[in-house]
Amino acid sequence: MLLGVNIDHVATVRNARGSIYPSPLEAALLAETHGADLITMHLREDRRHIKDADVFAVKNAISTRLNLEMALTEEMLENALRVQPADVCIVPEKRQEITTEGGLDVLSQQHKIAEFTQILTAAGIRVSLFIDADAAQVQASREVGAPVIELHTGAYADAADQSQRHHQLMRLEEAALQASELGLVVNAGHGLNIHNVASIARILSIQELNIGHALIAQSIFMGLPAAICQMKEAIFRARSIPY
Repeated sequence: MLLGVNIDHVATVRNARGSIYPSPLEAALLAETHGADLITMHLREDRRHIKDADVFAVKNAISTRLNLEMALTEEMLENALRVQPADVCIVPEKRQEITTEGGLDVLSQQHKIAEFTQILTAAGIRVSLFIDADAAQVQASREVGAPVIELHTGAYADAADQSQRHHQLMRLEEAALQASELGLVVNAGHGLNIHNVASIARILSIQELNIGHALIAQSIFMGLPAAICQMKEAIFRARSIPY
């Protein structure tokens, strides 16, 4: 299972003081040196953390893949075509949200998503859709031509008790299997940390996890290289003992 390290919150810390540090570029280089299989960044419309210059700097410096998360807007489409990341993950976005609150509603935007997917694919960029673990959304993702989905694991991570967590885990497992059978590459992420990642890592249909906030938070206490190593070890251990 691959690990994408999301470096957004390095920029959050930097922007809190309006300084030039800590550097998202330095974080990206450190992450790939210590085991990140790809670097994930979300260039939001409000630029609350990652800035345009950060994206170009990281794209030009790293040797791993850049996974650029973006909203379904013309501005972000133009940005992606300029940056030319290996992957684009289309995500829903609300100005007032603290973090992404749910999956992209592919069903209600099929024409526009299909258009964006076609344009990005023609430019050599692989497209992923960040969706909830819902059978109809999985099927719609296949129909619009996206080769990859990323399952939103927030409902699982935020479950109030063990029963709810198990229910959400079963939804994720079913959606991952459905997508895999449709020929889609399946990734997952959101709210995952060292304590809850194992159950997701055991779902063999999921090929990649994108994790940011928990890694950056843990790095305050143990450093980013150690935090990445700890996460990769937890994933590897879980993956070794599948359901």
